[in-house]
This record gives sequence, structure tokens and C-alpha cells, in this order.
Amino acid sequence: MGAAFKGEYSHSIDAKGRLIIPSKFREILGEQFVVTKGFDGCLFVFATDGWEAFEEKLQALPMDKPEARVLGRFFIAGAIDAELDKQGRILLPTNLLEHAGIEKEAVIAGVGNRAEIWSKEKWTAASTFDNIDEIAAKMSEYGLSI
Repeated sequence: MGAAFKGEYSHSIDAKGRLIIPSKFREILGEQFVVTKGFDGCLFVFATDGWEAFEEKLQALPMDKPEARVLGRFFIAGAIDAELDKQGRILLPTNLLEHAGIEKEAVIAGVGNRAEIWSKEKWTAASTFDNIDEIAAKMSEYGLSI
């Protein structure tokens, strides 16, 4: 497994929809990578190899299941091939900015196999971790222990 995405960074979106990708993430992502719609009103950012593995799994889902078709549409139709400019920025199209509710301020968070791009407001709400004790009590169900 390659390097993991970790950390939290805040950046502004400019008037043209460009967002600076943190240098630590640029090292992992390379010059080209994939951005797509994510859960909880964020965007998922995958390095090319991570995206290809995920896309293969999506395409292997049974097409006779409505949920499988919806997942494919959600992730694949919502995906763009992103490319860094000389300033380390990517251009996010309107549909992705609207999905994430991003207008001016964004947070880019590393979550292991991918990064996530959030509007500052949604990130603040999603990262309160008020219920972390309840979630921690279920860690063993996911095979996690400290």
C-alpha cells in the first residue's frame, strides 16, 4: 500500500473554482488524479491507482441490483480527471462544488486511502465527533483495537 492521506488543511476556492491541493497530498496524488462525489456531502479524491481499483469494484457489482447501478452512477458519472496547474491547484466544476456546497472556504482532509474536500461549514458539522465514545465502543465490531 502506498502513502496514506492524513491531516486537515483549509484553503479558499478562487472565483474560477480553483482549489490549492496541499503539498503533502500532491506528493501522493501525482500530476493527475480523480475527484468524484463523496458521501456526507463531500468530494472524494483518489490517486489514479486507488481510483482504478475502486472503479473496478464498482463495475463488478451486479447490474441487476438497483443499489449497485445507483452507486456506479454516483461515483463514476460524478468523477473528473483532475490535473494540477503550476500553482498546485485543481479546477473543480460547478456540479462538484454544488454537491459539496463549497462556495469560498474548503477543508481538505486526509482519510487514509483518499482525501476528502468539504465546505468549511459541512466539515465543522461533520467533525464535531460528539458521538465518538459511542463509535469507539463499536471498534471491535470492525476488528479494531488499540
